[in-house]
Parts: sequence; structure tokens; C-alpha cells
Amino acid sequence: MAIKHRQFLPDHVVISRARGRAICCVAGMTDMTAQNLRPRAAALSMLAGMAIIGAIDNAVAPMANEIGLWQFFVLRTFMALPLVALTGFLGFGALFPIRLWAVAARGALIATAMLFYFGALAFIPLPQALAGLFVSPIFVLLMTAYWLRQRVGPWRVGAVFFGFLGILLVVSPWGENWHMAAVMPVMGALLYALGVIATRTICAGEPVLAMLASLFIFQALFGLMGLVLLGDADGSFVSRGWVWPLSPNVWALIAAQAVGSTIGVGLLFRGYALGEASNMAVFEYSVFIFAAFFAWLFFGDVLSMMASIGMALVAASGIVIVLRSPTS
Repeated sequence: MAIKHRQFLPDHVVISRARGRAICCVAGMTDMTAQNLRPRAAALSMLAGMAIIGAIDNAVAPMANEIGLWQFFVLRTFMALPLVALTGFLGFGALFPIRLWAVAARGALIATAMLFYFGALAFIPLPQALAGLFVSPIFVLLMTAYWLRQRVGPWRVGAVFFGFLGILLVVSPWGENWHMAAVMPVMGALLYALGVIATRTICAGEPVLAMLASLFIFQALFGLMGLVLLGDADGSFVSRGWVWPLSPNVWALIAAQAVGSTIGVGLLFRGYALGEASNMAVFEYSVFIFAAFFAWLFFGDVLSMMASIGMALVAASGIVIVLRSPTS
């Protein structure tokens, strides 16, 4: 294993959302003039948002001892949706989509990607799963080059190569403790990349809050389906059914996820509103640092040298792709 794992049984999981929130920030934003850009405030907002996400995604690990993935999806949605609605009623964005079918399709893609991501976390630590999910810019580049016939220069070709090299170092398929679940975040990244393309094409101009609400709704629907089809009171985290009553600690962790996610996403919105989009996207990769730091702070997890190098390569490749991509 590329990282010292916290001592949970294999059927326990660290629940995380990470980049499932971040992509919502770009779509629907209006162009900012140079006079309106505030790069320092934008950077601080992005860093604060990713720090909150890195913290709350690590902090929810103990709930895997008691609650299942599907119930978590349902309860978190019922806590988060009122916060999203309140944000809209306060005038911070529209709640209703322009093209319902497009927003629904995007929500289904991102929610499915998160299922692979969350499911993998039953067996691998958060920083390792994050690295797998963050190869999505590579898939976006490959898909747009093939489908949209965009030219890919040598910088981005090199970024693809080093990005895949980085994910190999993080996943470490040659290691003694390698688990098949390590490839699940990469599968999630593929679906997430489709969601990114949907955001840029069929969802261009859609309200950010509408897309965020759609993501939550689809996760709740998947949660209800999982409870009905897979729910087992004595099962593992990914097959556990409805558990009741829940301890105060679990309620507090779910509430922290709902509130922290809303605040974190709000800070990301602010960052993208105050800064140039391609520059702000680079700050998303700071979640690697924050996730690893809070994993060490909360659980004593320590990254190996190989995993650290791999995460650095993944982050560097994503940054190069972002900075060298067309701005139009």
C-alpha cells in the first residue's frame, strides 16, 4: 500500500466528495472584466474552500463504522438541499435549470462517478483515491481531442504521459498490498470527465445552484435504490442497509459534511467569480495537500515517497493541461 492506512476493517470507508463539488463552479459564471478581477482574494477563497473540503472529507471516516454509503447519501441530501435552496432564496443564484434534461444528465454522470469514488474508499485511503479521481483532466483532454477535434500540443501530450505515470505510482499495482479497488477512482474519473464535458457543452449557461442541487438529488436517488436493492442490515459499508437510531457522533459528522460542503462550495464560487477561471482551477489541486495534512492530523496517515511523487506528477499534469488549454 502506498500509504499507511488507518486501522479500520476492510468494509469501512472514508467518505469524500472532493472534486464532485468543484466543477460546478465554472459553468454559469459570467465573464469578468479585468477591473473586476481580484486575484489575491480569489486565491485565498479557493484555498479556504479546498481546505474545508480536505478537512471534512477526512473527518467523516468514523461514520463508516455505523452507517452505510446509501443511507449517508440520503441523509446528506436532506440536510444539504435546504441549504442550497436558502442560498438561492438569498439571491446568490438561480435554483431552476434552463434545460432540465441537460442538468439531469450531468447530475447523473457526476453522481455515478462519485459512487465509484466512494466505493473505493472502503479499501483505500483518501489521498490515494483523490489522485485517481484527479486524472479526470487527462480524460477530458483525450475526449475533446477525439470528439471535438481540438489540437493537442506537445505540452499537453507530455502532461498526459506524466499524469498516467503518476497514477501508476499512486495506485502501485505491483505492490504486495495492492487492491482492485484502487482502479475504481480512475473509473470514476472517466465518468467525471464526461460530466465535465457536459458542463462545458449542453450545460453551458446553466445556473450553478441548479447543477449542485441536481447532483445531490441523484445521489439521494441512488441512495434509495441502494437501500432497496442492496441494503443488508449486517452488510459492509457498501451494502449496509438502513440503520436506526444513529449515534449523535454520526449525526454531527453528516451535518458537518452538509454545512462544510455548502461553505466550501460557496468559497469556490467566490474564487471563480473573482479570478480568471484557468488560474483558479490550479488551486483545486491544493486539496492533495490539505487532505494529506488532515489525514495525518486526524489519523496519523503518512504518505510514502512513491505516493508523494505520484501525486505531484498527477497535480503537475493537471495544472499543465489547465494552463495550456484554450481559454475560449
